[in-house]
Amino acid sequence: MSPKPIEAYKVLLLLASTVLVFAGLYFARDFFIPVALAFFIAAVSFPITNWLREHRVPRFLSVLLTVMVVFAFLSGIMVVGVLLINDLSEGDRLQQYGNKIYEVALNSGAKLEEWKFEGAQDDIKKLLTPEEIGDYFKQNITILLGGVLDMLKSSFIVLILLVFMLSEARMFARRFESIMEAKGPNLQRMLSATRDIQKYLGIKTMISIATGVLAGLLCWSAGVDFPLLWGILAFALNYIPAVGSIIAGIPPVILALLMHDAKHAIALACGYMVINGFLGNFMEPALLGRRFGLSTVVVVVSVLFWGFIWGPVGMLLAVPLTMMVKVALDNSYELRWLGVAIGQGRNRNHAEERLIIEESAKAHNDTDGDSSDKPVTDADVVTPAS
Repeated sequence: MSPKPIEAYKVLLLLASTVLVFAGLYFARDFFIPVALAFFIAAVSFPITNWLREHRVPRFLSVLLTVMVVFAFLSGIMVVGVLLINDLSEGDRLQQYGNKIYEVALNSGAKLEEWKFEGAQDDIKKLLTPEEIGDYFKQNITILLGGVLDMLKSSFIVLILLVFMLSEARMFARRFESIMEAKGPNLQRMLSATRDIQKYLGIKTMISIATGVLAGLLCWSAGVDFPLLWGILAFALNYIPAVGSIIAGIPPVILALLMHDAKHAIALACGYMVINGFLGNFMEPALLGRRFGLSTVVVVVSVLFWGFIWGPVGMLLAVPLTMMVKVALDNSYELRWLGVAIGQGRNRNHAEERLIIEESAKAHNDTDGDSSDKPVTDADVVTPAS
């Protein structure tokens, strides 16, 4: 069999294996989601444990204090969120919002009739009633509360995993080095990517906290109901790249329109744009730099893809998960082109690209027993257009 059919066979085998892996991640998501959450929470909170260890606090106590801080922070946010959502659903508040939405819809119908769309108001009356809108809100609030309570139930497993991961976190680097010393696979880039992901999650958490605080203050100053709830929503959804901050601004803007008028809603929307523009488009890139090397299109697609695989948790962890996939692709001789395709290209310099090709080619030749030691030339290096 000639070399080219063999190469094509290997590529097809690797692609089929990749499909099977993602299918396993989808069907076994009840197992993988708590593990992934614990891993990424450990990556964010490890600096606390490390700081305590450097100040001669015993390992067990350092881990215990870190887990207590994480638990207090996350459970506090979730409990406050549940109480606010429950307060929102009690009484006739939701029905009042439904009545206002119905009133706005009728006014819009009247405007349409002025523009020669006859019977617009009658059509709206046939489609909607204030009671139906209120019931719709109540049903969705119930579903949301159920989802939050399910997350609280699974948080116990996450905390147990977090304890063990933090206990052994300082050993990971030494284990990677031991594997490489034993002539195992080169895990140096995986270790570097893990540090990058830790940096990303830490900075993203700080930016998300700042976004939540500013959004809550903005809603409070605009006189919108439940400003604390909208601040928590802005904090949580800011982890979702590209679309999260937009989604977080929609409910309070609609509420401002219902409670006040269009001018208030537009002003609130502009305030959200300023917050997200400054923190998301200026502060975050300045702190993170360009080390992640994922194109904007890939980020958006990864949010949709991981959202399909793991739901909301997948959307929150889309960037770090995609970064891990990219590192795996970069280390594969046959699929390295996919790693280049999903990257920004310009973020990786010429020498680094050459190093990836040389290492993957060496591993490929060692595996196949190929004696051709053809040196890597500049033609082999993918140099993106500037």
